[in-house]
Amino acid sequence: MKRTRILVCVLAVLVLLTTSCGTSDKIASVSITAAGQTGVTNLAGLGGTLQLQVLANYTSGKQIDETNFSSYTITPEGTYYNGAANVSLPTPPYGLSLNGTGMVTATADQGGYGICTWENLAPSGSSTPSWFYTGDYTIVATYRGFTSNPIYIPVASAADLINGQVGDCGPSSSGQ
Repeated sequence: MKRTRILVCVLAVLVLLTTSCGTSDKIASVSITAAGQTGVTNLAGLGGTLQLQVLANYTSGKQIDETNFSSYTITPEGTYYNGAANVSLPTPPYGLSLNGTGMVTATADQGGYGICTWENLAPSGSSTPSWFYTGDYTIVATYRGFTSNPIYIPVASAADLINGQVGDCGPSSSGQ
């Protein structure tokens, strides 16, 4: 009688062990966003900041913030007008910097000036701007061998020198 109970208990434990095998939750992908931002991301003002967020997306559907444990690759793409000509965006830490917690900060170019990758193509005298950007910093995050989607960050840390406009360039939170 005792042997039967022990055998039944051992079989129950084996069934539990084998049914839970192979159902572990695994990372399916990694995604990157600018926390709290919607639409086009814009790094505004010299010293302006954006907080990136890196999420590990698991097969079960759960997401875990891995921003502080990710590594980042930044690629400058396109040009900006430096007051004399269109030039290639500088390599960080010029133009922008990114720390280990995912905080992006607008920095000066090699000459100590801000950068404007935005241009207003609205006709002269128009009260409604028509912004487009000529360059951005493409950032991807890597966590445990998974590479995120890219995020594109135009910079508006200087005036739009092409059209002689004053103030920060690029779209504002009011849509202008």
